[in-house]
Amino acid sequence: MEAKIRCFIAIDIENPEIIGRLTSLSRDLTGTGVRMRTVAPENLHLTLAFIGEIPHQLVKSAEKALEEIHFSKFNIAIAGVGAFPSVTRPRVIWVGVKEGAENTIRLAEEVRRKLREYRVPFDSKPFVPHITVARVKGPSKPTLTKLLNKMEEVTFGIQEVEAVKLKKSVLTSKGPIYTTLHEKKLD
Repeated sequence: MEAKIRCFIAIDIENPEIIGRLTSLSRDLTGTGVRMRTVAPENLHLTLAFIGEIPHQLVKSAEKALEEIHFSKFNIAIAGVGAFPSVTRPRVIWVGVKEGAENTIRLAEEVRRKLREYRVPFDSKPFVPHITVARVKGPSKPTLTKLLNKMEEVTFGIQEVEAVKLKKSVLTSKGPIYTTLHEKKLD
């Protein structure tokens, strides 16, 4: 049986200033004493569509779908810290997109429309522009809730969105390893 490839389509966070600030946030988060796994700096991204495990021929279809996207470059302002399902019961800690959120949503809709056209399945949960920075593994503590509330309005920086990438995800005990399979430059 053919091995399946776990993949997703994303915008990589590549601005070193933003990565530095998010790395500092990760240190602050782990400093709360709550058990969590933070996202490695090289893995910071904004998922536009999570595809999951698909056979090789569907990976090729996803690449073709990306090639048909015509979208202009735009800037996003990374700002605000929050958590799913809530700051008092965090499972996933994220940073948001302030400026450029509408464009990010439109780009995600375009990506998803093209994936449907090429019959590439993806998680159809409503799209909320965010960058996961940590996954909480243990019970939360008031120190974490306090930090999340304090960071609600913090700005991390601005990045130009120049490309959309089809990423391969290999899960390991030390965390996921992401590889870019295909990159579509924006207009």
